[in-house]
Amino acid sequence: MATSISKSGSPGGKLSVKLKLKVVPGASRSEIGGWLGEMLKVRISAPPEKGRANAAVEALLARALDLPAGSARIVSGAGSPQKVMEIQGLAKEEIMRRLSIVMAG
Repeated sequence: MATSISKSGSPGGKLSVKLKLKVVPGASRSEIGGWLGEMLKVRISAPPEKGRANAAVEALLARALDLPAGSARIVSGAGSPQKVMEIQGLAKEEIMRRLSIVMAG
């Protein structure tokens, strides 16, 4: 499986990983759909209005990765289905492990 995860240092010196997303707002339910090439597909029931879908994506990924709110945030593509999310506090390998558990159901 190809991933789009890249590791970098964040301004506070914390571990920071960036993840490419393909977001589908207005879905029947919110869920992590799996990998689409190098992007993680995320379905969100919230509409793409006034940042609601973006906030729902951040909350869903934070819960799925067992992170506090604010540790998973969209840093690029706020108005687009293709987004980049920055995840703080976990190594790339741990993010992959936790996502695979969530996607396995």
